[in-house]
Parts: sequence; structure tokens; C-alpha cells
Amino acid sequence: MRLSRLSIRTRITGGSVVIALAISVVAGVVIFDRVRSIVDEGEHDLLASIEAPYRTALLTEPTEGLDGPGRGEHIAVVDPTGARKVDSLPHALRDRMGSLVALPDGYHMVAVGGVRYLVRVASVTNSTGTWHLVAARNAQEQTTVLTQVSWLLIIAIAIINVGFGAASWLIGTLALRPVTRLRRSAVRLAAQPGDELLPVGAADDEITGLARSLNELIEQLRASAERERQLVSDASHELRTPLAILQTQLELAQAGDDERELRRDLASAQATLGRLSTLATSLLELSRIEAQSTPGRADYADLALELADAADRARLRIGDRAIEVVAHADPGADETAVAVPIEDFGRAVDNLTGNAIAAAGDRPARIELALRRRASGAVLSVRDDAGGMDPDFADRALVRFARAAPRRDGAGLGLTIVAGIARLSGGDVALHNDPGRGLEVEVRFPWATQRFE
Repeated sequence: MRLSRLSIRTRITGGSVVIALAISVVAGVVIFDRVRSIVDEGEHDLLASIEAPYRTALLTEPTEGLDGPGRGEHIAVVDPTGARKVDSLPHALRDRMGSLVALPDGYHMVAVGGVRYLVRVASVTNSTGTWHLVAARNAQEQTTVLTQVSWLLIIAIAIINVGFGAASWLIGTLALRPVTRLRRSAVRLAAQPGDELLPVGAADDEITGLARSLNELIEQLRASAERERQLVSDASHELRTPLAILQTQLELAQAGDDERELRRDLASAQATLGRLSTLATSLLELSRIEAQSTPGRADYADLALELADAADRARLRIGDRAIEVVAHADPGADETAVAVPIEDFGRAVDNLTGNAIAAAGDRPARIELALRRRASGAVLSVRDDAGGMDPDFADRALVRFARAAPRRDGAGLGLTIVAGIARLSGGDVALHNDPGRGLEVEVRFPWATQRFE
């Protein structure tokens, strides 16, 4: 089974047990080594204590007799002639006395007849010559102690790891309980859409942060879905009327016999079809802007050139009408970047100039295009003297499909698209309406360095 298929709780528990097992094994080895060292030191000290009285007696009273060993003490004292003055060693060691005496002073492990003995050999020199002391203990006692310690450590490590695993499972269960609640709430929200959000715990921890982030995502998705539903509803409403008009015009053209009326009906149908095409193009453009999450960027100098091109395009649209279009851009360094692509900037200028031209109609008017440098970014300004907006309409001018009465031509999406472009770049749109005189629209685009810091 692949590790990724296991539950988080199982992986947490398994990982914790593996880590705990590794730590406990290392600790067990260290403890066992320390216990063995202590046992060895104890055995060495015990043999040294058995030998000590005889060493002292030989050094201080070499001509006096030696006392016998205590109960359970195994020791042999050999004089310079090889005679044993004291000998309480086991019979197996007595038979090897010659080889034991020949060993260098110190501690030795000697195996005789399948039994292992820890032997201490020491030489003492006095006025009578060199004496040899041999003390011994059965190593089985040491082995028994170490075996018991080993089993005790193994059992303790097993109990500790089982307990640690159970505790890890319980802690993992408690820690993941909020995640379980989030999952159940998410399933419920998916089955029964509404305004409800995921539960947010009181603790300011990672799970709470996850719940808050997911709630923000849910709210954004709901807002996006609502915008899409509203867009579809508005588009359906806006398309219904021109489609009905177009159908009526085509039916009249089909039923009529007069060539002049036929041409007039076809021209009217063509105009309606143009309006439908403009509406569809505007809807696609608005949908693209609202779906985009990151803006592009362009050099300020390129925007200034695009502003001049947009003024030329506006003059072509004006034809022979008495409408003057002028453009001006503050000078700026070529490498200064603005958080808006050339295409979107040009589209915003075209929409604003188109609105100004439509507002002027056949009357003389002046349209001023300006691009200014500010500390907060580049500011596009489109000003006209075509009479301004109705004050009641100005408050909803940026709403989709909003059109000022009595002029109901156009899709009503021009300012909405401009506002979407500004919002995508991190900027904003401001309307300065002077009823009876004119309108100025300012669009702020932040510098790219400010937008992405």
C-alpha cells in the first residue's frame, strides 16, 4: 500500500511511532551500555575489595599468618615458592593456577568447563619475595543481571511505544476533528447551496486560518457565480428586444412589395444587427476582463503614443461633424511601467471618446484627451463639453447596460468595461459631471512597481 493512500491520522501516528521507536532504541542502547559499565565496575570493585586485606597484610606484616577468606569469597594467595597460603577458588580454577599466576596483573575473563569467570590477578612484592593474588567471581551472575536489564528495557520500550502510538492516534483524532467538521460542512454546502459558510473555530490556529481562507474563496466564488447569473440575465434581457425588432423588420421586408420600403427595412435590420454585434463584442470583452485575475503592463511612453492613436481613431469616427479632438500627454521616461496593457488602455480610451462623441451628436463639441503623471500612477482623462449627464443617471453610470434617457442606443457597457479595466489594474474611475456643460472621466492606473510590490 502506498503511503499517500493512508489517512493523515495514520501517517501522523505511524511517523510518531517510528520516531519514538528510533529514539527509544538509541536511549535503550545507551542505558544498557551504562548499566553494563556500572555492573562491570561493581564486579571489579568487589574483586578489589576481596583482594585488599591480603595485599595490606603482605605489605605490612609479611611474616604473620594470613586469615581465611570470607563466605562466598574466591581468592588464592601464592607465596614466592609457589605454595598456596590461601585458596578458596573453585576447583576448575585451582587446576589452572599456574596459568592464572602467569597472567599479567589486571582483570581477565577466563572460561573453564563452559563456565566463565572474571579473574583479578595482582602481584605484591615484600621482603620475602613476590606474592601472587588471584581473586575470581562467576560471570554468570553478571550475565544474569544484564539479561534481566535487557528484557526490562525491551518491555519498557514496547510499552512506551504502544502508549506513544495510542496517544498520537488520540491527539491526531482530536487535532483533525475540526477538519472533519469542515469536510462535512463542505459536503452539506455542496448539497444545499445557500449563504452558509464553513464553521470557524475559536482557536487562532492553522485550521481556523484554513476555514477563513476557504470562506473567502467561497464568498468570491458565490460573488463570481452571481455576477455570471446577473450577466446572463441582463444579456438575455438586452438581446430580447433587438432580436424581436430584427425579426419584425425581416418579416416586413419579406412581406413588402415596394422596393424602396424593402431597402429601408433591410437598412434598419442591418443597423439592428450591428447593434447586436456590438453588444455581443462588449459582452465578450466584459467577460474576459472579469475572468482575468492579473493585469498586464506597458511603458508610459507607449501609452502616450496609444493616446495619440486613439485621438486619430476618434477623428475618423467623427467624419465631417464639428467636433474637435485634442490629445496631450505629460512627458515621462520610456522605462516607467504602468499596470495596464496597451490593448486595454486603447480600449478604455476608445470607449470614453465614443461616449463623448455620442453625447455630442451633431452639435459642435470639444473632446480633450490627456495622460498625466501622478505619484499614485498614470491618470487618463477624457473631458467633453457635450452637456454632461443627467444627475440621476450619474450614480449608476458604471452599472452594466445602464443608458441615459432619452438616448437608448449603444450597449450600455462602455463605462462598465472601462471600470473593469481600471479595477483589474488596481486603479479606479472617477466621474466629474457638470450638468448642462460637460463631463470629465478620470481613470487612474497605478505604476506597475506599486501594483506588484
